[in-house]
Amino acid sequence: MTKLKHLLLLVCIAGCLTACEKDFPVDNHDPIAQFTTDTNAIRAFVTKNDIATKKDDQFGMFYQIIAPGTGNIEYKSTTQVTANYTGRLLDGTVFETKNGAVFTMGGLIGGWQIGIPLIQKGGKIRLLIPSFYAYGNRKNGPVPANSVLDFTIEITDLQ
Repeated sequence: MTKLKHLLLLVCIAGCLTACEKDFPVDNHDPIAQFTTDTNAIRAFVTKNDIATKKDDQFGMFYQIIAPGTGNIEYKSTTQVTANYTGRLLDGTVFETKNGAVFTMGGLIGGWQIGIPLIQKGGKIRLLIPSFYAYGNRKNGPVPANSVLDFTIEITDLQ
């Protein structure tokens, strides 16, 4: 009986030690390579769909100002933005549409923080956002990891 207990104890210890050696996923994500992939996908998308965009030289993000809006708000991280928007993936899948959404600039994804200040109240912009300035290599709700996002945003109020 003692031998059986020792054998069972040895099996349990071995099982515990084996469990400790599990392979955890290693993040081999290369943000520079992903940014290049995203940029190429955006270029192909705008060419295929004949969208006149500009590329921000500093951040490498593509945008189209549909209407500049009026005013002279100097955006800060505390600026409150009210907007109507639709977010799509490059395949056309709509993942979110909201009207009258209220945000604080500092709480927005990087792509919005870069693009929104290009327009004023009443303005409308289309942002093609590389994954780096969106959700990166993380899935976010219906948005898969490493997704380029296509937002059409209309600013209805700024405070």
